Order: sequence, then C-alpha cells, then structure tokens
Amino acid sequence: MSRFVYGLNPVLEALKAHPHDVVRVLLERGRDGRRSHAGERVAEAAASAGVRIEDAPQGELSRRSRGGVHQGVGAELTEFRYAELPDLLEAAQSRDEAPFLLLLDGVTDPQNLGALARSAHALGAHGLVVPKDRAAGIGPSAFKAAAGALEHCPVARVTNLARALDDLKEERVWSVGLAAEADRELSAIDLTSGVALVLGSEGTGMRPLVRKTCDYVARISLKGSVASLNVAAAGAIALYEVARQRRSRRSAP
Repeated sequence: MSRFVYGLNPVLEALKAHPHDVVRVLLERGRDGRRSHAGERVAEAAASAGVRIEDAPQGELSRRSRGGVHQGVGAELTEFRYAELPDLLEAAQSRDEAPFLLLLDGVTDPQNLGALARSAHALGAHGLVVPKDRAAGIGPSAFKAAAGALEHCPVARVTNLARALDDLKEERVWSVGLAAEADRELSAIDLTSGVALVLGSEGTGMRPLVRKTCDYVARISLKGSVASLNVAAAGAIALYEVARQRRSRRSAP
C-alpha cells in the first residue's frame, strides 16, 4: 500500500528525510505547459534523490488531495510506518534528554493531528502517541498540516492509552493531562523531567480512565472572554511551556 502527500513542504521533506520511501513524484503543469515554482523545486530535489518524476494529468492532484492546496506537486510514498512506544524513549536517550512526548486521546481531525505534530517537532518533543481506535489517521490532510514534520517526528500507535501511561510511569515519565477546568496551572508544574502531555478530543476532552491515570491535570490560564482553545492551539502552548522550562533550566547558573 502507498500513501499520498501533497504540497511543497511535505513533499520536499519526504524527499530529504526518506527518499527511498518515495515511489514517484507527480507534478502538474499549468495551462502554459510550465511547472509552478514549487514544481521546479520539487523536480530538482527528486532528480537529486534519484526519484521518478511524472507529469500529473490536470485535476488529478486536486482529486487526490480532496481539494487541498497542492501547489502543483504531490508524491506517492510507501505506507506510513508507525513507531513503538520504546522507540520514542530511545530517541530521547540518544539525544541525552529527558523524554518529552505528546499523547492524543481521541483527536479525530487529521488537520489538528498534523498541526500538533508540527508543533511537537518544532518544540523538541521526541514523538507522538495515538490510540489505534477513535483517532485521526496519518493521511494526506495530516501530512499537509504537518508541513513535513511527520517525516521527522515519530508516531507510536497503542491499543490502550491508559496502559501506555502506566508503562511510561515505570520509565519515570510523568503524565500531565490538559483540562480547561483543572485547578492547577500548567506553568506551576515542573516539566523538566520526563513528561508526557495528554490532550483529549476536540469535543469531550480526555476519557475518564485516561484522565484518572494522569499524574497531573492542569489548565492553561486564559485572560480573554473565549472559554477554551482549539486542541491544536492548546497543544502548541503546552508544548512551548515544556520547551521554555527546559531551556530555562539549561541556562540557569
């Protein structure tokens, strides 16, 4: 089975990170018969990587991207390979860092999944953990929203998220669930040791068992009149708080 990615950054990152996984690059020409600027950049990268380049018929990229902004470029890759939970811990160990993970409990919008992967990678997380059921899949929309981050940020898929949290406790990775009504603020928790941030679904939040299993439940302090944040925005803020605390600790005398 193959997967399809589209858009300049996702395709370029796939060619850079995993060129052997790219089966072929598809480029669409305009009415003047020329490729777009994005298409020329991808063609050059694909040629350097030794990847086959094909012209896509008009409309094919729009159809395969389901109307997404493809910029005239797409690529077929081998099936996405999920990581295992120990792989994420090994990634932290290889960087001589305390584990920093993001767990998603029932996030079903693939664009939110991609945006969270992009933030997690940008802010130094060692990977994402998602359940096998009741969760968005790693598909074209997620790859587009991630803007190439999913080629670098591993995603582990587990059968039982609460059990995964228990397994992480044994590795001294403490879990912090986010909930708008929590008593404690996220910034009041020490996030410099091994930490797993847990975000619930877009509508109902964390499931009761997952929330009960978390070591801490915290909120992001809001000052505006809007009562809550989109899960991708909340995740970005929480990820930044972990990165901020760790940076401050490293720079402390």
